[in-house]
This record gives sequence, structure tokens and C-alpha cells, in this order.
Amino acid sequence: MFFGREDQIEQLNSLWGKRVSSLVTCRGRRRVGKSTLVEEFARRSGARFIKIEGVRPGSKTTIADELRAFARQLAKQSDAANRPPEDWYSAFGILSDQISDGERTVVLLDEVSWLAHGDDTFADYLKIVWDNDLKKHDRLVLVVCGSVSTWIRDNIICNRAYVGRRSLDMVVPELPLRECVRFWGRATARTDVREIIDVLSVTGGIPRYLEEINPRLSAEDNIRLLAFRPKGVLREDFDDMFNDVITAKPKFTARVLRSLVDGPKSCAEVAKALGIGKGGDISNAMSVLQESGFVSPECARNPETGTELRERRYRLRDNYARFYLKYIEPQKAVIDEGSFSFASLREFEGLDSVMGLAFENLVVNNYRDLIPFLHLDGSLIMSAGPYRRIGTSGKNGRRGCQIDLLIQTRRALYFVEVKRQGEIGRDVIDQVDDKVRAVTRPHGVSAKTALVYDGHLSPVAAADGYFDAIVPFRQLLGMD
Repeated sequence: MFFGREDQIEQLNSLWGKRVSSLVTCRGRRRVGKSTLVEEFARRSGARFIKIEGVRPGSKTTIADELRAFARQLAKQSDAANRPPEDWYSAFGILSDQISDGERTVVLLDEVSWLAHGDDTFADYLKIVWDNDLKKHDRLVLVVCGSVSTWIRDNIICNRAYVGRRSLDMVVPELPLRECVRFWGRATARTDVREIIDVLSVTGGIPRYLEEINPRLSAEDNIRLLAFRPKGVLREDFDDMFNDVITAKPKFTARVLRSLVDGPKSCAEVAKALGIGKGGDISNAMSVLQESGFVSPECARNPETGTELRERRYRLRDNYARFYLKYIEPQKAVIDEGSFSFASLREFEGLDSVMGLAFENLVVNNYRDLIPFLHLDGSLIMSAGPYRRIGTSGKNGRRGCQIDLLIQTRRALYFVEVKRQGEIGRDVIDQVDDKVRAVTRPHGVSAKTALVYDGHLSPVAAADGYFDAIVPFRQLLGMD
């Protein structure tokens, strides 16, 4: 099931217009469909496709194991002999010998950090063979792909030896909301938007999870099957994904991630929550989590000054990770016994709050889909994300302010309120107006207001004229 990704396919297709080969790095969260994207690009291009995937490292996995796996895979897809090379220099040379000049060929080195496990020479040998052999094949696109974005960043993107050699660095995001809906197929028209929101609040736009959706079942039954049964995809995937992606200090990095479950925090606030001193360990862990797609920074700029914020706060952007840590992980033992049951998801404590945060996440993660509704096409977006100012005490103290999504351009601040509730009355106007008044705007900067909602919006609120844009969430899903 391949939906969307037209922008990424177009970027890759543009490489065929060159007269020389291309080296591409491809990064993104596990299960987001990186390998499938590259394979689909090759298929649409009518290109020969060779895929070499690393062996997942274990306590006894050796460099020789990876080289043997390389030889077996290449032999199956070419005329190369199934004979393990002595090192990666030889391996890449054998690969180059199997590529024909003039024939469009896409080579995918998948889970590259696994291939390179235990061998510090991997990236160096790849660079040498690229310079002397691989790049001389004029119709070759070589894609270095992996879920461990930090490995690709440290060993290729930030490696001075690769300067000027990469043609494209592609970070594959979650699927846009409109593409997520396509997993319901013809049942979409018969499915209430709230059912779709509930599923997306748990899965996010991750294709691997959405493939498991049964459109004939309710959201609650789908979540029950995927998350609360032994070997369910959502029950199993977190540990596999986290251990594969977090290659250094996984337990500590997991603690940092868990500290964000109930709301965004700065590195200093994380240190306080964990009862440890401030230092580089938390910053490094946050960087790894950001590279891996688990977290994102909030607003980058102070809306009152237009300058960079001195202290960034980070939110848990991954909907699945939040739901897993909040509701699946505490029940793992009971789930694995096959005896976990519940009459309704609403039995979970604090579910409405968690699902409300998940709904906000969906909107914030897909803020670019809002741009046309806000008439911002062609505008330079300087910053976009949730914004929070903590209140201060004292004579000159300021009250706190929390904005669901603040989009900043040179001439305007867009205050976007995100609401999901049964009845949305006129009080939403007062709530947003308080936030607008709490922010002192620079000279020449206007305030614009928008409401993104799911539920019943009071006709009085809709007709008031306060909001510059009112966007039902179903429109972002493309269901109108």
C-alpha cells in the first residue's frame, strides 16, 4: 500500500536529469516507509533495483556476519558469487562490478548503521570506492538509508570526506493527513471523522501501523487488536524501534523521552524532573531523540522580539510513543498473558487529556496543510510550533501564556487554537483573545487568529467574525 510521497519521488526523479551518478542519504523514523519509498522510485523509473540490508546487531554479531549477509543478498540479485568479501572495500568493489553503465540502477544500502556495525572503516571505504568506481556509472543512484539518523549524520553528512559528494539528503516525514485517510479505502465515506481521528491519535502518520487498520472495525476495536493483544504491532514495536534507533545510552535516553509524556520541557526542566544535574548528557539525548523523529522543538522565536529563544522546549511529537508509554507499557505483563480487557477506551485514566494532546500533535505536525487556509501561500514562515511563556511573580510579574500553534511571519503572528470537544461555544473567542492580548507584538506586526476544530461549533462563535480562519479538521483530512 503506497500512498503519497509525490514530493519525495519528484526529488529523486530529478536526479535522472544529471549526467553523472548520485549519492543520496535517506533518513527518518523507523516504520515511516523509507525503504518502500526508494523501491517505489526505482519501480516507477523502470530502473534495476538492488537492495542490501544490514543484519540487526546482536551481542555476537560480527563484521564477518554482515559481510556474509552482503554477499548472499548481492548474489541473489546479480551474477556475483556468493563468496564473503574480506572487508568493505572489497565488498563495494564487487557491487560496482555488478552495475552496468547506461542502465538506470538504484542501489539501496538499507539500515546502514547495521551494515557498519563494529567497523569504523565502513564510511571511509564507501567514500574511496564511490570516488574511484561507483560514481563513474553514469545512471546510478546510490541511496544510503537508515533509521539511526545520528549514524548517517555523523559518518556521512558531517563527515568532511563526503563534502561535495552527496546529491540529496532526504528526511522522510510521516504521511500527510490526506494520505493517511486513504488507508480506509472506500470505507472512508462511511466512517465518522472521529473514528479516524482516534486511530491517527494513536498511530500518527506512520504507514506501517496504518497498513494494519481494518476499515470494517471501529477505532476502538482496531486499537484493541493492535495495542492490547500479545504480539500486536503497537504492543511490540516500541522496544524494537527504540533499541534499534538509540544506539548509545538507550536507558538514559528513554528516561528523557518519558519525562516529556505529560507535556513539553526544556533541557533544564528535564534535568529537574529526573533529579539530575544540568549537562551535555540531556542535550545529547534530546538531539538523538530529535534526529530519530520522537521529539521536536517548540516555537523557535520569541514572538515579542522576533529573536531566537534562549531556551528551547521540546515536545513529544510521536503520537504512538506517547500512547505506548502512557497506556500500553504499564499493562505489558497483563497484555502478554492475554488477559487484558476493557469495555471501553474511556476507562483509561486521563485518556481525554492524552487524546487532546494527540489531536494537537496531529495539527502541529501537519501545520503546512494549514497554510492555504491561512492565505499564507508564498509567505516566509520564520517559525511554527506551540508557544508557552511561564508566568512570573512579583510587582512586574507577567501572566503565563500557552498557544497551541503560533505561526510567525515577518508581518504577522498567527494564533491557532486547536479544539476537540463535543460542543465549542463562544467562550473559545475569549480564550484566544486573552492569548492575543498577552503577547506584546513588535511594531508593524499584526495578529491573526484561526481555529482548527473537531466537534460542534456554536453558530454564534462561527458568525462572530473574530477568527480570520475557521478550519474543520475534516478539511485537513480531505473529507469535505
